Amino acid sequence: MRIYFLGTGTSQGVPVILSKDPVCLSTNPKDKRLRTSLFVEWDETIIQIDCGPDFRQQMLTSECPHIDAIVFTHEHSDHIAGLDDIRPFCFQKGGAMPIYAQKRVLQSLERRFDYVFQKENRYPGAPAVHANEIDENSTFFINSKKIEPILVMHGDLPILGYRMDRFAYLTDVKTLTQESLNKLKDLDVLVINALRIEEHPTHNNLQTALDYIRRINPKEAYITHISYQLGFHEIIEKQLPKNVYLAYDNLQLHL
Repeated sequence: MRIYFLGTGTSQGVPVILSKDPVCLSTNPKDKRLRTSLFVEWDETIIQIDCGPDFRQQMLTSECPHIDAIVFTHEHSDHIAGLDDIRPFCFQKGGAMPIYAQKRVLQSLERRFDYVFQKENRYPGAPAVHANEIDENSTFFINSKKIEPILVMHGDLPILGYRMDRFAYLTDVKTLTQESLNKLKDLDVLVINALRIEEHPTHNNLQTALDYIRRINPKEAYITHISYQLGFHEIIEKQLPKNVYLAYDNLQLHL
């Protein structure tokens, strides 16, 4: 299994437009973060998680060869705004792209990208999707690969993380139930969000993320969905436990 971090930044990315914060002015490539997303290459299957506003740039940089399906964590713009840019992959497939999400998220996507979901009188060249509703209590399969949804709370909004074999991806987490924690046992790699040092109403701060990592106890953990307010990559990573790392754009892991 190959895990490719396409982006590791928060909703505004890093640097933030107009910001003069020292982290935003950093010349270290690891301090430059596109909006959070990744893909998992699992044998011959490639599963894209989220499709944000930087999707086109991320695909060109990563040279992702194909996408078998897209799974969405939730409907916020930084996770869905690149949906129109899936069209080359639809052309490659010769048909619709399978997408997977909660019912609420599919409804939001259809409101915002109605032409993508349109069945008749379609605009020539528009991308197409085949929508699959996820039951948060049931596993599903993409090309025989088992995907387990993990319910997490993003403030008051119930969203999904995903477990694939011994890898799990959780972003925009504020709280996790014990039931969800029980689904995260025996992981080789956990990816989880930490927005900044200070508390935030809808996202983990660094300490909360570290507390969840300690409770889940994966072999390794990588932090994502990072804002400039977390601090410089090189400084913060030196302060982390020995099996915890800050993810960065274009990092690749092999399991």
